[in-house]
Amino acid sequence: MKVLVVGSGGREHALASQLLQSDTVEKVFCTPGNGGTARLKNCENVSLLVDDFEGILKLIKEKAIDLVVVGPELPLSLGITDYLQEYQINVFGPNKAGATIEASKSWAKDLMIAGGIPTAKSETFTDKESARNYILQEGVPIVVKADGLAAGKGVIVAMTQEEALEGIEELFAQNFGKVVIEEFLTGQEVSVLALTDGKIIRSLIPAQDHKQIGEGDTGANTGGMGAYAPTPLVNDELSDRITKEILEPTLKELQKRGIDYRGVLYAGLMITPEGDPKTLEFNCRFGDPETQAVLPMLKTPLAEVLLACAQQRLADLPPLEWHEGSAVCVVMVAGGYPSSYEKGKVITGIDQVQTEGVTVFHAGTKLLNQEIITDGGRVLGVTCRDADFQSAIKSAYEAVAKIKFEDMYYRRDIGHRIMNKL
Repeated sequence: MKVLVVGSGGREHALASQLLQSDTVEKVFCTPGNGGTARLKNCENVSLLVDDFEGILKLIKEKAIDLVVVGPELPLSLGITDYLQEYQINVFGPNKAGATIEASKSWAKDLMIAGGIPTAKSETFTDKESARNYILQEGVPIVVKADGLAAGKGVIVAMTQEEALEGIEELFAQNFGKVVIEEFLTGQEVSVLALTDGKIIRSLIPAQDHKQIGEGDTGANTGGMGAYAPTPLVNDELSDRITKEILEPTLKELQKRGIDYRGVLYAGLMITPEGDPKTLEFNCRFGDPETQAVLPMLKTPLAEVLLACAQQRLADLPPLEWHEGSAVCVVMVAGGYPSSYEKGKVITGIDQVQTEGVTVFHAGTKLLNQEIITDGGRVLGVTCRDADFQSAIKSAYEAVAKIKFEDMYYRRDIGHRIMNKL
């Protein structure tokens, strides 16, 4: 089987790497890919933009590709699945209607309310004045969200009135036509990625991400600074509740709306102090960096599962199998991220740390004159899978210490929320 992975981040490197471990996969193509996928055996980068649907279709026909796996939300929200399905191509990733669950926070909220899915109280606004008045009336803390796609950075958790009002100004200035304002929920956030063929849904092991740039979960929101899986916060009982109270009702509501959703349904959840799951948001694709921690734990061949989703025969597969232990991903970023940062810095040390159990997933990198250089804000995701969480985190940070590039930064407290509980 030949597989095309659409995208260029750490998530796509992880997908390509895991797909190549499937016996049925002969070759993987990445569009456009990155410096890491460029060096993967039996993987080829093709310089196409993720929204160049005609170019992607031409590539699929030329290379006789059997399955397309779409990484980022942008091409999904633009309808890449709809476009390729017209040519009877197997695509893992929801159609444009399904991708609205991430492309519009207000649409997703309406779906949750209609499906009786537990979530935070919220209101949607199309003008600044009404939004400001609502904040003044409700008080803080409060959460302000961009209605559209914002690359994981369109959420402002405002602890003061000033932060909330500034958030409103900022999001409307960025030409988001709507903002969603939600009640502030307390607890711990968990990411549950589930696979669906539009008929049934199966969840992957739960993960926890670290959104803020600063240690102790402080500072600006980012695309994600690190993740680990599985999180001990979600036991079997809670996992069953999440499936029955959130994932299955969401799929049912999508079906009610006539949406044939084949791909990842990613639930961003808050586990309240009482132990109840509440839905913060849905995404229509694999999480980044959660994917870099979750997929190394998967024993079942990934290609087999994704193709079954695309062909609507997930029910025919046996339950997913997982490795024992834990996986931890530490993200290394360019200095200045998530604001302005420089590119073109030479990276050293990657080859020295690629040992059994340690994988360096590339995100913002490219291969230039046989050197790997920085080419984005989030540069690398250093992942370690080991017998337990403490061993995995120790090995991940030992590997991180050996990798160098000018002005690099990483959080030194990934996993701090559970370290003192183990």
